[in-house]
Amino acid sequence: MRTSTRGSRRLMALAAIAALTTGLLAGCAEDSDDGSSNEGGGNGGGGKTTLTIGTFGVFGYKQAGLYDEYMKSHPDISIKENVTTRTDVYWPKTLTRLQAGSGTDDIQAIEVGNITEAVQTQADKFVDLSKEVDKSQWLDWKNTQATTKDGKLIGLGTDIGPMAICYRKDLFEKAGLETDRTKLAEQWKGDWGKYVDLGKKYMKKAPSGTKFVDSASSVYNAALGGEVERYYDKDGNVVWDKSAGVKKAWNVAMDVATSDMSAKLKQFDKPWDQGYANGTFATVACPAWMIGYIQEKSGEAGKGKWDVAAAPTAANWGGSFIGVPTASKHQKEAVELAKWLTAPEQQAKVFAKQASFPSTPSAYGSLKPAAATQEYFSGAPITQIFSDSAKTIPTQYLGTKDQPIGTAITDIGILQVEQKGKSPDEGWDAATAEIKDVLGQ
Repeated sequence: MRTSTRGSRRLMALAAIAALTTGLLAGCAEDSDDGSSNEGGGNGGGGKTTLTIGTFGVFGYKQAGLYDEYMKSHPDISIKENVTTRTDVYWPKTLTRLQAGSGTDDIQAIEVGNITEAVQTQADKFVDLSKEVDKSQWLDWKNTQATTKDGKLIGLGTDIGPMAICYRKDLFEKAGLETDRTKLAEQWKGDWGKYVDLGKKYMKKAPSGTKFVDSASSVYNAALGGEVERYYDKDGNVVWDKSAGVKKAWNVAMDVATSDMSAKLKQFDKPWDQGYANGTFATVACPAWMIGYIQEKSGEAGKGKWDVAAAPTAANWGGSFIGVPTASKHQKEAVELAKWLTAPEQQAKVFAKQASFPSTPSAYGSLKPAAATQEYFSGAPITQIFSDSAKTIPTQYLGTKDQPIGTAITDIGILQVEQKGKSPDEGWDAATAEIKDVLGQ
């Protein structure tokens, strides 16, 4: 699953995307005043132990029938899921309860954008799971994100967001470009700059009313998703303004923003959704969870026109964890449930329901996307493409302010250039001012 905080594009994704056949990650619960609702099976009572699970958006456990399955095999357990649709409500509320040492659920979800903050400031509030599981089940970089310097594992990986490129092969054909997914992947392999170069070729014969890519920000995020060093270094120091990875991704994004190849849309805003329906852009950086979104927004008219190719570099955009707070009154039972929910077999079941891509490699051989999805994307070997990417994604250094720094760069810096005609230097300066404010500098 993919979400984010502070009103970013990834938060909007979870609220908008439906389950696989109609979309991937829809927010399924109506918000109450605090943005939360209660879901799940069982009300406790009758001598049963009620385990509560705090999540945001849609994790797919209820939708895939996992709660019912677990309660059937554990008749002494009742499960109640407390869903907070908005992560900008969920995480601050969770932090307050963790710090108070009371009021937490027995299992708490942690979004990847918050995992470093949890590791660095809340590790003592979570049960150490390092001795409870076989860590080799998960991708090494996924474990690393949830591990403290002294080896404490505070969360078990749920999904990830390996990257691909989704493209309209009908528009490529009209523009005189290669349409075969394997040959295309070879053309831009290893360098997002090559992808942008292909965009320049596309624009020379672009079908009327179309652009090569949806936005410069999407290219920035995709390119940055494959970099080891982003906004923080390995020692936890803020280095966003010196980071080679940030500069590389920024330069690629500026090449897009200052050309005519971008539709200049802000991802997950209504005009972007309409762009899918109207065939306004020919390509989009496409993490696994984007598959269902495209299917929903492009609609029946897009069936068989979209295809999927490997991205220029292996990259990740998205993913979450679940951990057990020490404040849980049922730690032993909660640990067992968390282990079961994140086991490869269960991750494969969630994928089958809503295409949330597993963080457990042993599940990859059994993944089966819906037949309708493969047909929609021209028979593309979706599982293979995303699996190959997932296995080679580098371990990235994440920090406590990753999300607001990234949002400042994309939603202020890049948009200043792309939509308001500012120079790249002016866009960078605008992002810098916002980031300094976020960091209290």
